[in-house]
Amino acid sequence: MSFTRTWYRSWLLLLCLVPLALAGCSGQYAENPIAERETLAQVSTLDALMGGLYDGEMSFGTLKGYGDMGLGTFEALDGEMLGFDGEFYQVRADGSVHQVPDSMETPFACVTFFDVDETEGLPQGTDYAGLEQLLDGLVPTDNIFYAIRIDGTFSSVKARSVPRQERPYPPLADVIEEQVVFELTDVAGIMVGFRCPAYVDGLNAVGYHLHFLTEDRDAGGHVLEFQVTEAVASLDYTSEYLLLLPGPGSDFYSMELPSDTQE
Repeated sequence: MSFTRTWYRSWLLLLCLVPLALAGCSGQYAENPIAERETLAQVSTLDALMGGLYDGEMSFGTLKGYGDMGLGTFEALDGEMLGFDGEFYQVRADGSVHQVPDSMETPFACVTFFDVDETEGLPQGTDYAGLEQLLDGLVPTDNIFYAIRIDGTFSSVKARSVPRQERPYPPLADVIEEQVVFELTDVAGIMVGFRCPAYVDGLNAVGYHLHFLTEDRDAGGHVLEFQVTEAVASLDYTSEYLLLLPGPGSDFYSMELPSDTQE
């Protein structure tokens, strides 16, 4: 065999081995090797949830392999979910808060491994619109995802949860009419959520989406309004997006997905 041919085959072998070596270095942050720290991992799509796909698609034990903070909901749409520091919580429509066991399942969730890239103090009196304006001026681009965590005290938080549903599941727009709204005043707590770019319309909620839990873990929900007393917002720049669609046998395969979910 000629030297040229031997060298060529050796070079091809090297090209094959390098990606394998790199793959072996990935996944050092999670049991699931494709869940990197700068990835927003999402179970199902928002338009599927809007259309009434509330069956559990992933257990929380598995979900924790994709992230240690995030938000979402539960099988049969049984309340609002949020997680931080590796712990996940359920805020039910009766106002009760429960720590989520690994065996519970979610039909829709977004999680990431939260690493602080930037922090910003929030002026007293900052409301939802003021937060959006402040963070919009802070982020370096509109075209990636941002995980958000806000720690502090709030003069008011208006949050909601929704009741557990029974089959045949109604669309989410109908369920929202049954939402239970909680008016919280002078509370300390944590908000977590995401700022998503415009191009994921239909897959996720474009813009800001936040859930709240009080410091003593006894109230919270999907954030509708708030006003800051003293708080700090932390951002994690998240440039990768992993969409985990429901598997074979799910109603996702046959359902007609809504064409416009933004409203």
